[in-house]
Amino acid sequence: MIKIKKAQTDDMEAILCLQYAAYQSEAEIHNDFTIHPLTQTLDELTAEFHKGMMLKAVQDGEIIGSVRAYADGDTVYIGKLIVHPNHQGKGLGKRLLAAMESKLHRKRFELFTSCKSDRNLHLYEKAGYTRFREETDEAGIPFVYLEKR
Repeated sequence: MIKIKKAQTDDMEAILCLQYAAYQSEAEIHNDFTIHPLTQTLDELTAEFHKGMMLKAVQDGEIIGSVRAYADGDTVYIGKLIVHPNHQGKGLGKRLLAAMESKLHRKRFELFTSCKSDRNLHLYEKAGYTRFREETDEAGIPFVYLEKR
């Protein structure tokens, strides 16, 4: 059974390892293994933890998914929805996203993903998010921003 609950500071190392595993597919899409999720440090992750809320999905004592978010005014900014590659495609990302939305009540939710991340875009649009902006980062990776009201 998979349980979703709030992450704790002592979960940061496991979540960072999970993040490295989960973002390999994104790095492959862009042929760039220097993307921020793969270079983020434990200190940076811990700072994100203290900035907002982080949830974890646990099965048999192992963290197999996570999502983080913070609220600013009427908007919740959701980031790094991650699921271990062995558990992807089974609805866990959808459950983590819904859990975060239920924990942080605001008028609007915003997130972003690579324009090339078809699986992510499908998940977010199926969950009620709509595209509202596209931007290219300094590394030349195009991102699409989505919102849900």
